[in-house]
Amino acid sequence: MEVPILLIDGFWVTSIQEALHDRSVLDFKQRLLTKLNQPQTRGLVIDLTALDIVDSFVTKALIELCKLADLMGAGVVVTGMNPAVAITLVEMGLDLRGIETALDLQRGLDKLRKLSEER
Repeated sequence: MEVPILLIDGFWVTSIQEALHDRSVLDFKQRLLTKLNQPQTRGLVIDLTALDIVDSFVTKALIELCKLADLMGAGVVVTGMNPAVAITLVEMGLDLRGIETALDLQRGLDKLRKLSEER
């Protein structure tokens, strides 16, 4: 399944609805980077609400994507991280410093609007 990526007021919004396999993660990352390179881009929200679990490959790809987007001048907010996913990330020892998060999609968009105004 291809992950949908929508443009709303200059913000790319994507919601990962099911577990991604290694190849689909790489395709998703490439599609997002192409979208972020467009001139109307103000930022990116990645919503994880539907995910119950993530593996290390997916997590590392998401972290890398956030860092790449930041280098490209687009703020990123990850939303909807449930407790099981948060626990997994901490147990894996992954460094999420510098990655903005929000409880839900609306709060994520609000935070991203503020970040884009500050840039």
